[in-house]
This record gives sequence, structure tokens and C-alpha cells, in this order.
Amino acid sequence: MTSRLAEHTLDKPAASIPADSRVSDVGDKHAFVEQRPNFVIAAFVGFVAILVAAFQFPPLLDYPNHYARMWLLAGGITKPPFQQIYAIDWSRTFTNAGIDLLAYYLGPLFGISFLARILLFLAIVLPPLGAIALHRRIFGGAFYWQLAILYFAWCATLIGGFINFQIGLGMALFFATADHALQPGNRIILFLWRIAAGLFLTTMHLFSLGFYIALLCGLELSPTPEALSLRHFVSRCGRLAIGMFACMLPALCLFAYAPVLPNSGNASLDAIWNNSPILILANLLSAIWTYAAAVDALLLIPLVLVCTNALRTRRIRLHRGLGVTLVGLLILSCVSPLHIMGTGWISWRFPIMAALVAMAMICPLPQLPRREALMLAAVLSCVVLGRTAWVGFNWWCGQADVADIRTVLAAIPKGSAILPVAHKPKQIPIGFDHRHFAWNEDTFRHLPTLAVPFASSFVPTLFTAKGKQPLVVLQPWTDIAVPEGNLLSVSLLDCPSLENLSTVVPYLRNWRQHFDFVLVLNADTPDRYSGDSIPAGLTILSDTPFAKLYAIDKGFISPGSSTPSPACPDPSA
Repeated sequence: MTSRLAEHTLDKPAASIPADSRVSDVGDKHAFVEQRPNFVIAAFVGFVAILVAAFQFPPLLDYPNHYARMWLLAGGITKPPFQQIYAIDWSRTFTNAGIDLLAYYLGPLFGISFLARILLFLAIVLPPLGAIALHRRIFGGAFYWQLAILYFAWCATLIGGFINFQIGLGMALFFATADHALQPGNRIILFLWRIAAGLFLTTMHLFSLGFYIALLCGLELSPTPEALSLRHFVSRCGRLAIGMFACMLPALCLFAYAPVLPNSGNASLDAIWNNSPILILANLLSAIWTYAAAVDALLLIPLVLVCTNALRTRRIRLHRGLGVTLVGLLILSCVSPLHIMGTGWISWRFPIMAALVAMAMICPLPQLPRREALMLAAVLSCVVLGRTAWVGFNWWCGQADVADIRTVLAAIPKGSAILPVAHKPKQIPIGFDHRHFAWNEDTFRHLPTLAVPFASSFVPTLFTAKGKQPLVVLQPWTDIAVPEGNLLSVSLLDCPSLENLSTVVPYLRNWRQHFDFVLVLNADTPDRYSGDSIPAGLTILSDTPFAKLYAIDKGFISPGSSTPSPACPDPSA
């Protein structure tokens, strides 16, 4: 069936190409070959599966924290000492709970180690595969350009460990593909489908629901010859309004049941903005940024050259309705805050959405003779598999750090309270560094939370934010826990103004009495404030290059300092 959605084409002659015609059906069948990208797509999926199976804890920022929380939800919360530290309250959130629900119901059956790997695998492959499915639906078949879409499996939100968000993106794209197939049919079935899709996406991540609605706008309002009439345009707008209502109905009902928003328990609406052209440009780069911006940009060049060649030779097809969606997402990328309501990196979310839409809305070089087709397939395959190998190399390098963490955790008695800190480097290494990614964000920040499943010990920075996670911290542990936390410099433990700083980071108050051990990460790099020195009253118990464990002498009395140090860092930075 010919797609009812028209897309603009720059091919010559334009009128000769139907909206969903396969390349092999156009022009001289002896001149052009059918494009077959499926083998490389399968190789990419297999490559990712191997990486996920080989590396249990790759350098992905939030991933260890998610793993520890899922372990508790899968049954670890019933084990001592956690039954006195945490409780489960599903009324705390109505969204961002997809992997938590899966951990709660499926974790006891499959084990968290296996389930977490499956979820990470889905977070990587679902967004590009969803964009490929939508591309095939719109353009009517398989094209080598779909290999280029796999480039965007790797982005800042993936390296940031945003598992719910990434899975939600892929679900939204697959649901939009199914939605497009249902649109010509029964309107009641389509309405019910959108309610179901809205329920799944709201549960997974609220941003994925917004992405789905944005995709529907592009698909429903796609320009067609009959859409030039005002009556037809009004009819389309009405259909879209009904569709948006169907999508948002589950979110409204869930919010009525659990009226909480993601604010980490803080009602403040203070926001941090990308308030300069340079920051806005850097924010847009989050769609491609992984462990080294230079490598990411270098591997992007072939994709740009393919598009420029297609434009120059007028061999490109595009879907103008999704172009409207793309413009909207780019605007949101530029004007949305970086942080608000206790939620970080808001503006990171829109560039990867825009990139996936941009890749799905265009089809460069849909007709190719054999030699050009083989060349295009080879180049795009090298880019996609090469970039995956580059990420895998970074993951392999990060395993030494994970091994050091596991060694140190083995020395911790069960039921201990662990205070995690780090050495903050004076300067982030330029070029390759698996411990940092976009904007010098560290990837090891949440590795200490692995003390929960592997040492049965308390860590104050486990994710327990109201509106995001179902875990609740019980008294008296609430006094030394934060819903979301950074990894602070070890120099703060010996800072003269510690009492003032403890209002920002409450677990620093009387830390010697509340914690049993100090865990120092990034220990093979001197701290920018205190070098290699450590606070007095600490005794080293386990020493590895990356991680060091110190026992706290609770009877130690600090002599204080008559000379306030100018090196005390800002814990909120």
C-alpha cells in the first residue's frame, strides 16, 4: 500500500518517485541495485551484545547507581542491614520507573546481573533501531543510510547512564512506527493504541512520552496536496488534538493517583541555563559526544559528506512533516534549562531526539549503481562498527578501575557505612580518558554505590529522589543520605568551614561519628585541593591504584586549624 504521507524529494525527475517506492523499482533495474543493510545492522547488534556481556560495569555515569537500586528492589532490601535502612513506596513516583518495575518483578526470576545487562543492551540499541524502523516505514524499504543511524546509538545521555530515558526513546520511535501503520485504519483502534502507548511511555520516562507526541505531530501534520485546503488542515489539527489527548490521558491519571514531580524533595524551581552561544552549541553536541569529542567529530564527517553529496547531486528524499518536529526539538535544545527541579541535564535530552528525527526524516542516495552502493555500505559500516569498537576500547580500559573497586569492597564488613569521596584532578586529560566524557563529567561518580550489592553496606548517594525512584530512606539514616549526590573532593573532610558546608551536603556533618570507612576514588591522580594528603585519623585498609579504603578512628579529635585553608572547594560545583 502506498504511504499516504508525502515527502519531498530532490531526485530527478521528482514526480517519478512514489512516497514508498523501493529503490530497485525506480528507473533502470540494470543500473541500480537493491540496498541491503540488514547484515551490518545485525553485526552491530551482535557487537553491542558482546560488549554488554563482557563488561558488567562499563564507564557509564549513572549505571552503577541504577544497578544497586535494582538489586535492592529485586529482593536485596529484605537482607540485613537494608530492611532497617530502606523501604519501597511506589506512590513516590508515576514516571521514570520502568527499570525499577522490571527489577521488582523480573529481578528475582532472572537475577539482577542478567537483567541489568539486558536493560543496558536495550538502552543502546533501541533508539537507533526504532529510528530505522520509522525510516523504513516512511520511505518504504531498506537503504544503506539506515546504517548511518546506528552512529547515534552512542551519545552523552547513553554515556551518562540514562537507562530509562534511552529505552524510552527507542520505545517512542517504535510506537510512532506502529502508529503510522494504524493511522489509515479504524480511528477507535488508533485511539486505544495511543492510550496504551502513552501508558508504557509515561511509566518508562516522561520525556519519552513527549518525544512520542512530537513524532505524532510530524506524522499527522505531514504536508500533502490535499492539505493545502484550510478545511483539511483544520481536520488534521483536530485529529492531532484527539491523539495528543489519548497519549497524555495515562500520564494525567497516574499523576492524579501519585501527585509528585521529580524535584528531589526540594520545591525550588531554580534553574541553570545554557545562556551563551558557546554553551548552546556545546549542548547540541550532546547528541554525539562520548569519551573524546575529537573522535566523535572525526567519525561524523563521512555522514556529513554523504548528505552534502546527496544535496549537490539532488539525490535526497525527505519527510517534511518530521522536519517540523525537528525544528521544534532544536528550539527546545536551545531554550530548555540545563538543570531544574532537582533534575540535571534537561537540555541534553533534546539534541539526541532531534538527531534521531533528522536521520529518520531524510533518505540520501536512495538510488545507487553497484559500485557506489558497495562504497557507501563499506564507508558507513566502518564508521558505525569503528565507533562501536572505540566505545568498547574505553569500556575495556575502565575494567581496571572496576576491578580495584571490587577488591576494595571485599575488605568492607557487612553493615558498614561508607563515605565516598574522590581526588578531583587539577586538569582533565586532553584526548583519550575513559574516566571522563562530555564537559569533563566523570564516569566513575557512582561506582561507590556498588558497596550496596557487593558489600551489604550503606552509601549516602544511592538514588532515592521523590518523583523519580520508589526507594525511601528510613530514620535515622535520612540524616546522612541525599536523594542524588556528587562525588566530592577528599579535601572537604579536612575543611575548616565544614560545618557551613554540611548544610549543602548533610552527610558531611560529624562524618567521623556517622561513617565507618572512607572510600577514595581516582586515587592515582593528585587532588587539586589537597594533593595526595588525607585527613588525620584515617588508617588505610585496602590500597589499589584507583581506589583506596580508610578506616575511621571514631575516637580521634580534630585539633582544628588556626589557618583557614583557601583550598576548600564548593560542594555544589
